[in-house]
Formats: sequence, C-alpha cells, structure tokens
Amino acid sequence: MGGERQHYYGKHGTPQKYDPTFKGPIYNRGCTDVICCVFLLLAIVGYVAVGIIAWTHGDPRKVIYPTDSRGEFCGQKGTKNENKPFLFYFNIVNCASPLVLLEFQCPTPQICVEKCPDRYLTYLNAHRSQDFEYYKQFCVPGFQNNKGVAEVLRDGDCPAVLTPSKPLAQRCFPDIHSHKGVLMVGNETTYEDGHGFRKNITELVEGAKKANGVLEARQLAMRIFEDYTVSWYWIIIGLVIAMVLSLLFIVLLRFLAGIMVWVMIVMVILVLGYGIFHCYMEYARLRGEAGSDISLVDLGFQTDLRVYLHLRQTWMAFMIILSILEVIIILLLVFLRKRILIAIALIKEASRAVGYVMCSLLYPLVTFFLLCLCIAYWASTAIFLSTSNEAVYKIFNDTACSVAGKTCNPETFPSSNESRLCPGAHCQFAFYGGESTYHRALLGLQIFNAFMFFWLANFVLALGQVTLAGAFASYYWALNKPDDLPAFPLFSAFGRALRWGPRYHTGSLAFGSLILAIVQIIRVILEYLDQRLKAAENKFAKFLMTCLKCCFWCLEKFIRFLNRNAYIMIAIYGTNFCTSARNAFFLLMRNIIRVAVLDKVTDFLFLLGKLLIVGSVGILAFFFFTHRIRIVQDTAPPLNYYWVPILTVIIGSYLIAHGFFSVYGMCVDTLFLCFLEDLERNDGTAERPYFMSLTLKKLLNKANKKPVES
Repeated sequence: MGGERQHYYGKHGTPQKYDPTFKGPIYNRGCTDVICCVFLLLAIVGYVAVGIIAWTHGDPRKVIYPTDSRGEFCGQKGTKNENKPFLFYFNIVNCASPLVLLEFQCPTPQICVEKCPDRYLTYLNAHRSQDFEYYKQFCVPGFQNNKGVAEVLRDGDCPAVLTPSKPLAQRCFPDIHSHKGVLMVGNETTYEDGHGFRKNITELVEGAKKANGVLEARQLAMRIFEDYTVSWYWIIIGLVIAMVLSLLFIVLLRFLAGIMVWVMIVMVILVLGYGIFHCYMEYARLRGEAGSDISLVDLGFQTDLRVYLHLRQTWMAFMIILSILEVIIILLLVFLRKRILIAIALIKEASRAVGYVMCSLLYPLVTFFLLCLCIAYWASTAIFLSTSNEAVYKIFNDTACSVAGKTCNPETFPSSNESRLCPGAHCQFAFYGGESTYHRALLGLQIFNAFMFFWLANFVLALGQVTLAGAFASYYWALNKPDDLPAFPLFSAFGRALRWGPRYHTGSLAFGSLILAIVQIIRVILEYLDQRLKAAENKFAKFLMTCLKCCFWCLEKFIRFLNRNAYIMIAIYGTNFCTSARNAFFLLMRNIIRVAVLDKVTDFLFLLGKLLIVGSVGILAFFFFTHRIRIVQDTAPPLNYYWVPILTVIIGSYLIAHGFFSVYGMCVDTLFLCFLEDLERNDGTAERPYFMSLTLKKLLNKANKKPVES
C-alpha cells in the first residue's frame, strides 16, 4: 500500500512517521466525554429502579378489565367476579353528564354481570312478578328483597329500568339501531325510565357515547383483520419488490446520478421558459379588451381571485417574476456548475461506497430493534406507573348536594353522616389515586420516564449514525480503494462507538443525545401547558406559548443537524462531542455553498427515488388486488376492502425506501465532510496525500505527487 510513503497525516494535521497499518485518521483516537458516559449509566440504573418500583405497585388489570363501583374487576380470574365479565350501568343516561369529563367515571352505580339484559323491564313491573329473579341479577351483590320499592330505588340497590343491551369492550350499552331513519332500542322508539315516565331513545344515545358507531368500528376492524389473513403473503412480496427496487436505485445512482440531476435542471429551465411564454401570450391576448387595463391598485382586494386573471397587469407581473427566476437559475447554473459536478461525483462515490459496505443497508434493522425495545420499556413502565394508584371512592348524587364529590368509604357510608345529609347519594369507585409520598411523586416519575425514553432513543439513533459514519469514513480514508478497506468496516465502527477501555465514544453519544432529549422534553411540557391554556382568554400567554414552541422547534432541528455532523467528526477523528460539533459547524460554514448545493441535489434524488419506488409498487399493488392484471387475475385473493393491502404496501414501501436512503444519506454526508477535511488538511505531497477519488481529483485539478526515491 504505502511502502513509498515516509510519513502520514496525523490527528491534528502534523506529519508523523509512517505506520504500515495506517488507513486514515479514523484509527487515531482516545476516550471522550467520560463524565456523560457515567451519567448515562447512572440514569439507566435509576430508570431500571423506576421500572421495578412501577412493576411492584402497578396493576395493568385496571386498564384491561372494567371496574365496578366497589373497585373490583369484572371477569378477572380468581375473584368472585370471575364469571361476570361485563360491566352494567344502572342509569346510562347519567354518563352524558359533564361530571364524566371531570372524574373520568360515570356518576351511576355499576356492577359486574354475567350477561347484559336482553329485554325491557322496570323494577315496578318486575317487583311482584315471575321476572323478579331475572331482574335480581342486575341488582347490587347481596341484595335482599326486604325494602320497599321507593327505598330500593333511593338507595341505588337496583336499576329503575332494564333496556336491551349488547356488550362492547366488556361494557353493556343499549342496543341502539336505526330503522328507516328512526333510532330504536329493540322494537321501541321510547322507553320507560322506571319512575312512570316514558322518554325518547335519543337520551340513551348521549349516555351510550355513540355505542353504535363504535360497534361498526369493531366490525370494520374484524373485516380488515380478515383481509390481512388472506393477503399477508402478497403484502410481503410487495415489500420485497420495494426492497429490491430501493437497492437497484442506489446501485444505478452510480451511473445515472449525473443524468438525473441535469435532466431535472433542464426541465426546470424549460418549465419556467414555457411559463414566461404563456404569460406573454395571455398579456397579448387581453390587449384591447374592455377593463383589462385597470391597475391592481385601482381594483383593490377581491375575494374571487379569478378576477385578477382578466387584467394585463397581472400577467405582466407573473412574466417579470418568472423571468427573474429564470435568470437567477441560469446564473446559478453558470457559477455553480463546478459545485454541482462535485455534488454529483460525491453521490456516485457514495453509491460505490455502499456497494463495498453492503451490510450497512441492513443496519437500520438493528436501529429499529433497539428503538422497539426503548418504546416497549417506556410504554410498559408508563402503564404500570399510571395503574399503581389506590382505589379512591367518592360521593355521587343526581341532585345538588353539599358533600357530593368528597371521598368516602363504601363499607361505612350507609351509616355515615354524609348519607343522612344526602339521602339519594351513594359511595362508589371514582378513580385510582393516593395521598402517599409515592403517589405524589408519580407525575415526576412519569416525566423522568419520558425523558429517559427520549435520551435512550436519541442514543440509539446516534449509535447508528456514528457506526455508519465510521464505516464509510474508513472507505474514504483508504488510500487504495478498496484494497485498504478493513475486513469488516461496519462491525469495526460499531466496536469503536461502544468499546470499553482506552478507545470508546459512548460518552460523546450520550452527551449529544442528552442535549436533544432536554429540548424534546421541554417541547412536551410546552405542549402540555398549551393544552391547559387553550381554555384561557389571555392572548399574551397564547402568543408567548406559540413563540416558545416555535423557538424550541427550530432549536431541535438545529441540534439534530449539528449532532449528525458532530457524530461524523467523532467517527473520523475520535474527538469529544463539543470539539467535533465546533469543527463540523465551522467546516460546513466555510463551505456553505457546497453544503447547500449538495443538500438540494441529494434531496431531489431521494425524493425522486421514493416517488419512483412507492409509486411503482403502489400501482402494481392496485392493479393486482383489484383483479386488473389478467395473467394473475385468479391468483389475487378476495377482499372486503382492497385498499387495506394496497395502503399497507404503500406505507411499507415508503418505510423501506426511507431506511435505504437514510443509510445512503449518511454515506453522502460522511464522504462530504471527509472530502472537505481532505481538501483543507492535505496538499497532495507524499507526507499528506489526497484520499479523494480520481473523479474528484480531476474535477478539482488535484493530484498526489510521487515521492522522490532516495
């Protein structure tokens, strides 16, 4: 490789003695940001402790199973309600009360039942009839028929009326359906409320919270599930086609990148030219027409914008604007021609680098798996924290009462003073809460849970960026490509990112992801405060909140950009995060025009690639699943909704293309920073040779000088 070289380029630009194992600056490094690494480890230990505490106190059954008025689960195995899986509301009309929004609990007695009622029946009619045994199963557990009718209804021992109901999400809702545009329950349009009055079915609709619509949604979900069961293998085939097309597009960029970019530029110039011609023709056509010479100022503002199209001045303004744009683009093309050629050469070089490091295209799967672990741990911890409260019981009453809303004990409530103050009140389960130190700290634990999720998720993304950057940097800094490339560049870069000992960068990744996580948690808090302030009428507070949200959104975007380039510099030189971020930022600022040109060119190519891949696979899926391809017409499965597999294929194809292009984009950015460093640090001598490709050397008129033989 370099037997002729006597020196090599060192970490800080100083010539050093030749090392036959040297393949560029990426291997000369030390440990960085150790303090942040220690903080991350301590935070992970604390995060695990929070998870253990949450799992110890939490009970996800509170989310899975409905809870009756006594805080007992319906249908839970091993309990007395094991054979009673459904929750029954005594008076579901009360569920339309605003109190539901405040207490998250319907202000009516609720019990667990074996099955929902299937007939109309009032307590007055069933009291002394054969239907009373059937009616008793919907009364409170342990009900004894030793009270008068008025006392039973007053104490809430039994519901005043039963209506035909159906179970939905383990809860009994009135069986509301529409017949010829009329809402009905069973075969009736009205019902008796149990107190001698008949009411309209529409009052049940609010209480049931549009149960009929939810039922239709459940049927829709079942049909969608059926479509997936008969079309899943065809969906996988479509996603495989998208994967092949994505890989093929990246390979073809090596040969077609220049053609696509120049075709795009020519098309833009031609489109603008046609626009100028069209504006001139419209301007000439309106000559002599009545009212076409009125100025825009005299016409003023008009709600119908088509009026302006009948004015010559409008088309003159359009023609001037398009002409200015045309001239600007042509001038940019003339002065930036060389930079566009450099961007195209870097894109081609990136395609070649991906070809030599093919396993890098599979690395997004590793990132996806690690992100799934982070999401699963965060979600499970959040659920356990939210369900680690104790049952809180409150006094509910249909009418105004001085003690309504206060906490109570259901066992002692019947003999308490509150029950005598409000004879019609009842003590029932309201929500899960608590007054202990742990319960008061739950909000803080949830915030810490969200913060750690952001930190770890950003760390996983940073690990992927440093790994890919290290692999592609090893390609660039190989003097004789691909002979000097390491055997496993991706695994070597991954080891350099996480290796313990004298050479690792876990602390730098933790530092960068920590900064981003702080900004993200602040944005979450601002969103929460904004939701709380929506009901307020303070316009200054709303304006201030909007400004803060906008500023932190911009700050997050800037930090993401800075982190990405800082991670590339970390992968190249092994410097700490702050040094890498500073060097990357000023390096890009010194080459801001090249950055802008490369960014726009790559954005166009990625957009074109995604449109081609998603569009072609989506059109193929549409013709296949709608039985419009005669060759395979009988092969396509019968579906309830053909858009289900088509949308799945389109979304999956976009995600696959995005995953491939994210790797390619990281490769382009890495090679670009390496290229800029190569230009600034090296001069083509034997001590500091250029590492760029022959194409880039020709574009820049650069060459490595042959060493003088001694």
